[in-house]
Amino acid sequence: MLSTLLPIIAAFLQASSFTLDKVILSVKRVDFKTYIGVSFPLIFLINLAIFFIFRPPFSLELLSGRLLFFLLASVFLSICTNILYYRALDRDKLTEMEVIGLLSTIPVVIFSGVIFADERNFYILIPALVAFTAIVWSHWKGGKILIKKDTRPFLIWMLLLAPLGAALSKILLQSWNPISLELVRSAVLIAALTPLFHKNLEKVSPKAMLLLLLTNILTAVAWIFFYFSFKISGVVYTLLLFSLQPLLVYFAAVFILKEKFERKKFIAFMVVLASIAIAQFFNA
Repeated sequence: MLSTLLPIIAAFLQASSFTLDKVILSVKRVDFKTYIGVSFPLIFLINLAIFFIFRPPFSLELLSGRLLFFLLASVFLSICTNILYYRALDRDKLTEMEVIGLLSTIPVVIFSGVIFADERNFYILIPALVAFTAIVWSHWKGGKILIKKDTRPFLIWMLLLAPLGAALSKILLQSWNPISLELVRSAVLIAALTPLFHKNLEKVSPKAMLLLLLTNILTAVAWIFFYFSFKISGVVYTLLLFSLQPLLVYFAAVFILKEKFERKKFIAFMVVLASIAIAQFFNA
């Protein structure tokens, strides 16, 4: 039961956070540089509070040798992913970004099944490919895939490197507690990003700051739940259930943010949801 609830709760929390992100970036006129400059220090403070509340295991041995290399590589990928994501979200529709995020889970599932024996379940491959085809079809118009120019770097990055990021997280979580891992990663992230974006901190209004605090509480807790699911249930199972998150964001963007309803993308999301259900049946 816990293995099922963790990624579903994480999906709801992250969907709420992403919807707030778009409100902050568009309605509150906070640009992506300001968002990053404020959010990562907040995430660190939230993770620090969670760490002191739950007192998870932590040892300095985790910061040495191969584990340190994997940790730094994971942080580097996270830095690039976040910069590209929020740069694209600042200029593109939330629904579009979520479709791309869902698209990137397909190579993650396939890659994880190839390199990790405990993730290898070939019954999920066909539903995954069906989902991939549906997403590509939803973007296909006039003989080509329609992706905005500012969003293309994020799409390419996710397709190529998202599988590596998931693999690094799985390896790290074999030794790390998810709460401790997220605390250390967020600490390294602010050390790397604050010098780049600290000049933007003064641009945030009090109302925007409250929204930033709320969205970062949601996302910090969501990722801890997500990585606990990674640790307990593995990459493939977690991503199958967490794939509900883009569907939740899609409905929030259409009904709350009044983004345009697009029939092809709705059909694609329904196909993806059915594919997840079928894969989940065989994964049980």
